[in-house]
Amino acid sequence: MEHQLFYLHALSALHAGTGQGVGAIDLPIARARATQLPLLPGSSLKGVLRDQASQTSTRDNPNIAALFGPDNTAMDSPHAGALVVGDANLLILPVRAFCGVVAFATCPFILRRYARDLPAACRDKLPIPTLDIEAALPECSVLQYSVEGAGQQLLLEDLNLSIQPNHTQAHAWGDHLAKALYPGHPNKDWQAEFVKHFAILPDNVFSFLADTATEIRARVRIDPHTRTVANGALWYEENLPAESVLWGMLAFSPSRSSNSSDSAQDMQAKFKTCFSQPEQLMQLGGKHTVGRGLCRLVLSAAHTEGEQA
Repeated sequence: MEHQLFYLHALSALHAGTGQGVGAIDLPIARARATQLPLLPGSSLKGVLRDQASQTSTRDNPNIAALFGPDNTAMDSPHAGALVVGDANLLILPVRAFCGVVAFATCPFILRRYARDLPAACRDKLPIPTLDIEAALPECSVLQYSVEGAGQQLLLEDLNLSIQPNHTQAHAWGDHLAKALYPGHPNKDWQAEFVKHFAILPDNVFSFLADTATEIRARVRIDPHTRTVANGALWYEENLPAESVLWGMLAFSPSRSSNSSDSAQDMQAKFKTCFSQPEQLMQLGGKHTVGRGLCRLVLSAAHTEGEQA
């Protein structure tokens, strides 16, 4: 089986909802059950990928059926597609900062999970950072948070965190993520901007912010006659804020069609014919008619199952 990492960079607020609310938020975002960290289900992405592939070729292209499975009009020979789309997990959460506008935050727990999906050669060069346990809690390790006035303190939302400057491991992670998210020469300005605001927070601090620093928007429907809020038409939606980054894994198995003997490598090559560019713009999640869910899909270089942890 062949594997390939992908990144989703939200250019606008992203709402991947659960369809129901259990508290004050009527439409919360999807979260992992155990960690309560936001995610985008693989099913939400796979359908958009199929639609994107159909737009770049004819709908009856056999590559699309081989990758995604036949559609409802071709069920005489049903089979599953060879493409497996994993859930996209939160990698970077943008958090409001007192100096420098925003911090692109992550934590050791997330980096440890992300590192499992990296090729071994890359993973060995990126040890998981450890924060200074001697410092007064809460503390954070920040890579080149060089905004004038930041000093040795970083204020995120209502939290006052102490900075550990010149952290070698944090530098390595910041450089790696900047190059992964903005590959190619034209985006080097954005690489530098990402690095300047990159921060690694303690796991407990990041978990608190992942619960409280998402974006909540009130929505209303106006009665056309009274020009006031219609009865029962006020609700609250949760979103991942713009500049959030998620990562996930694509996997390619041999073709499951009885009419094909294509290997996993062949299926990955067919995928590349549908997505020849390393970056794709796509609309994900709900509420796209009010500007939600515009994302950059960034495809990394592929690696094989033998390189997995």
